[in-house]
Amino acid sequence: MDSTVFVTIGLAAGVLAGMFGIGGGIVIVPALVYLARMPFTNAIGTSLGALLLPVGALGAWSYWRNGHLSIRAALLVAVGLFFGAWIGARVAQTMTDDTLRRLFAVLLAGVAVKTWFG
Repeated sequence: MDSTVFVTIGLAAGVLAGMFGIGGGIVIVPALVYLARMPFTNAIGTSLGALLLPVGALGAWSYWRNGHLSIRAALLVAVGLFFGAWIGARVAQTMTDDTLRRLFAVLLAGVAVKTWFG
């Protein structure tokens, strides 16, 4: 796979993360599956690997400069993410790609409905 595909996926996810706070699950995973032809489990692991260090640093700094970042809340969410990602990864390793894909679709549909209707 051409490296420009991966950089483009990262750039798109970064722009959307900065705009909406989304990226890994909603943007990167589907892009890796459909554009880079990765198996679903590999796409999830690759997304987590990509987000490991740079996730939102410059975007968060920009929001902080404008008074739109709660550092305390962000740190508490980060603690939950740290342990939650480990638990989720262990559970996901026990599932097939088809099961993960279907659960992901249910999650996205639920978020879409809740977002649409508030």
